[in-house]
Amino acid sequence: MADVWSAEKRSEVMARIRGRDTKPERVVRALLHRHGYRFTVNGPLNRSLPGRPDLVLPRYRTVVFVHGCFWHGHEHCGDFRIPSSRTEWWTAKITGNKVRDVRNEAALRAMGWHVVTIWACAVKTRAAREWLEKRLGKLIG
Repeated sequence: MADVWSAEKRSEVMARIRGRDTKPERVVRALLHRHGYRFTVNGPLNRSLPGRPDLVLPRYRTVVFVHGCFWHGHEHCGDFRIPSSRTEWWTAKITGNKVRDVRNEAALRAMGWHVVTIWACAVKTRAAREWLEKRLGKLIG
């Protein structure tokens, strides 16, 4: 199936996709803050750690990644589906992201960090946020 937009329009649309300060990240930050957890978002530690975690909780030696379901290939999630155009390219892209995520998580664990991954779908609805909120203490440690 051919793309419905021109190459210039597609480029413009893709360029507007945020890599940081996404809505799921802001929701997770609000949940953590409301429960008394303090963290850094753009601190030097965030930038120096493998994978550049979205949140670092130094007191708990914990890092949090908030993964978009599409970009990180969240299996069995309604928000993840390989596009029907350029399937091979997208499969390679998302597989590469998953491999990188596993490599970064292993490196962080080897450095003594506790790694928490929160999927965007876990904060999408009120019920999902409530479910996550009940488990925050166990996730963070």
